[in-house]
Amino acid sequence: MHKDQTGRFSRRRMIGLSVAALSAASMLLSATASFAQSVDLSKWSPEYIRSIAGTEEVDTAATCSKVVPLDYKGRLTYWWTGPNDASPDIERKINDEFWAAWKATYPNIETDAQNIDYNQLLDKLRTALLGNAGPMVLRLQILGGIEFSSKGYFQELKPEDVGYPTADFWPGAMKSVTYEGKTYGIPTNNETMAFIWNADIFKRAGLDPESPPATWDDVVTYSKTIHDKLGISGYGMVAKQNAGNTPFRFMPQLWAYGGSALDESSDAPTYESVGLNNEGTKAALQASYDMYVRDKSVPVSALTNTQNENQNPFIAGQLAMMIAHPAEYAKMVDLAGKATGADKAVADAVVANMRYGLIPEGPARRAVVFGGSNMHFIKNEYVDGGFDEQAAKAFACFWNSPEWSTKLAWTGSNPGNLAGFKTKWMKERLDTIKFLDVTTSMLPSGIPFPVVPEATEIMNIIVPDMLQNALTGKMTVDQAADDAAKKVEELMGGGI
Repeated sequence: MHKDQTGRFSRRRMIGLSVAALSAASMLLSATASFAQSVDLSKWSPEYIRSIAGTEEVDTAATCSKVVPLDYKGRLTYWWTGPNDASPDIERKINDEFWAAWKATYPNIETDAQNIDYNQLLDKLRTALLGNAGPMVLRLQILGGIEFSSKGYFQELKPEDVGYPTADFWPGAMKSVTYEGKTYGIPTNNETMAFIWNADIFKRAGLDPESPPATWDDVVTYSKTIHDKLGISGYGMVAKQNAGNTPFRFMPQLWAYGGSALDESSDAPTYESVGLNNEGTKAALQASYDMYVRDKSVPVSALTNTQNENQNPFIAGQLAMMIAHPAEYAKMVDLAGKATGADKAVADAVVANMRYGLIPEGPARRAVVFGGSNMHFIKNEYVDGGFDEQAAKAFACFWNSPEWSTKLAWTGSNPGNLAGFKTKWMKERLDTIKFLDVTTSMLPSGIPFPVVPEATEIMNIIVPDMLQNALTGKMTVDQAADDAAKKVEELMGGGI
C-alpha cells in the first residue's frame, strides 16, 4: 500500500463512518449537552451525577408493552458475556433477578440464552455465522461489532426501534455502532476504568498514601520504588496476547504519551493514518519495557496475565497498583470475606487501604478506553431457526431500559441508556458502591477504539504482539513499534 507525503493512505478506504459523519460525531462529543435529552453532559461530574440520581421513576413493563405486547408468544436466542467465577456475588444475583423478571414480563417468549466467555465469544460467533447458526440477539464487546456489521451479518438497529431515543445514549457509544452512516446496534453499557492503589504499601514505600501517581512517568518511578524497597510488584501490568484486557490497560498509557493505533485520539478521526510507530507510542512502549525488563517491578507473569491474575496478588498485599473497574472493590471485599486465618487479616487490611483515582496523565493527555458492550440483531439468514423480530425487540427494550441498563451494569460499568442515571437504582449504586463516582467521572476522558472492521485484530492481536515483542527482547522498542505499524498498514490496505 502506498502513502502520500502526509503519511495518509493514498486511497481512502470506505471503512467506518464517512469523514463528514466522523466530524459530526466529534462535534457531538464536544457539545454533548445539546445531544442528550435526559441528562446534561456538559455538567458531568461526581456532584452532578449524584444530584440527578433517584429523581425519576420508571415502569419497564409499561414501556416495553408499547413496543411489543406483553402476551406476545415467540422464541428468542441470545448470546452474551455475563457473570463468571471472578465476578462479585452481587453481579450473579442481579443476573438471576433479570432472567426471572424477563420471564415474568414476557412469559410466552421461549428463551435460550448462552453466557459465553469474553475471550471466546468472538471466535465462536465467527464460526456460527459461517454455518448460519448464530443467535437472534447478541451482546458484544464494543470492539467487535463493526467487524460483523461490515460483513453484512447484522441488521440495522437503532434505539428508536425498541422504544428509546438515540439522544439518550453517549455519542461515543453510538459512534461504535455506526458503519458507513448506518446504525447497527444499541449500547447496553458504557465504562471507563480508574487507577487503583494500596495506600498502606505506598506509605511503607515512602510514598504519599493518599495520592496516586499523577503521570505515567510517575507510575514507572513508583513501581520501581515499591519493588526496590518492599520486594513486591509495583504495577499490575497486563500483556497477554489475544485478550481484551491488554488494550484496555495499555492504550490509555499509549494515548497519554501521544501515540495511537490509527488517529482515533484526534478530534475528527478519519482512520486513514497509522500511529503505532510515532514517538508517543514508542515512549509508552519504552515505559512498559522499563518496568518489565529494566526494573523488574511488575509481575513476571504479565506476559500471560489478564486482570483476573492481578486479583490474588493484590488482595494478598503483594501488588500495589493496577487499572480496573469499580467492580474490583466488590471483588476484593468478596475475596476478603472468604479468606481465613492470617490471610484474612491481610485481606481486610488491603480492602481498608484500597484507593481509586483518575488514570495518570501523559505529555499529551489523560485518557481511558471508552468501553462497554452493544446489542445487535443478526440477519435472518444467519440465525439458527430464523429471526423472531417481535421477540428480539421485546428483549432489547427490556434489557436496555433505564432499569435494567442500570442494574446489569451494577458494579463494573454504567447504564448505556443515560436515563438510567436518574433512577433510584443509580442512587443506590452511588450510595453502596465505593469509588463508583471516580470511574464514572472518567467518561469524558474516554477514547473509543477505531471504528473500523479491523479494530478487533489491531487491538487484540497487533497491539499485544507489539508489547510482547518488546518485553521479551525479540525486538527493540523501535522495531516492535515499526513492525506493528507495518502490520496495521498491510491489514488496512487489503483489497485497495
